[in-house]
Amino acid sequence: MRVKLVNANGGVKEVKVGFSWTTLFFGFFPALFRGDLKWAVIMFIVASVTGTLTFFVLGLGAWIPGIVFAFIYNKMYIKELLEKGYRPADGQAHAALQTNGIIAA
Repeated sequence: MRVKLVNANGGVKEVKVGFSWTTLFFGFFPALFRGDLKWAVIMFIVASVTGTLTFFVLGLGAWIPGIVFAFIYNKMYIKELLEKGYRPADGQAHAALQTNGIIAA
């Protein structure tokens, strides 16, 4: 499900709520392309460290953080947008964010 968020200047961002398939398949690149440099760097470092520690098992440990971030990244991204002043554009977006536990009633 996608929701629209707007800020005070009229800027609109359409964001996906829930599991992030792009993060699962492309790692830190979706965060990088969204301009979310903080989380892109965090994801890169965590995947690099985990991959390095499991190097002798073919580096398969680098997939573990990717799977974890795929479940939580969209929620973290939306919460940061809300902290930066974005608000749900309509009642449907507000209800979707409430249902997914991103905002309180």
